[in-house]
Amino acid sequence: MADPEPDYRFTLANERTFLAWIRTALGLLAAGVAVVQLLPDLGPKPLRLAAGLLLASLALMLAGTSHRRWRDVDQAMRTGAAISRPWQPSVTAVGVSVTVILAMILIFAAD
Repeated sequence: MADPEPDYRFTLANERTFLAWIRTALGLLAAGVAVVQLLPDLGPKPLRLAAGLLLASLALMLAGTSHRRWRDVDQAMRTGAAISRPWQPSVTAVGVSVTVILAMILIFAAD
């Protein structure tokens, strides 16, 4: 027997959340490229590369895990199972916080 179809509003909300993670990943990737390629005068190159790599790594993690999260939530809605707590927001918050610290170091190092 097929899983019951959940209320379409919940399905669409789950899709919007997936797309929000993808948008966030694209934004992080764009920021990583910008730090490395468009700000050559902003501090030492190794720090810029570290910040860019961190942002690109966060983007890869989000893009790589967002589909699985969407699928798991969809399956939970269809079977009536509990929805697990996501870990991606915590990792993203820590990664962005570290990037902010690197950015502050770059800003002060540029003077």
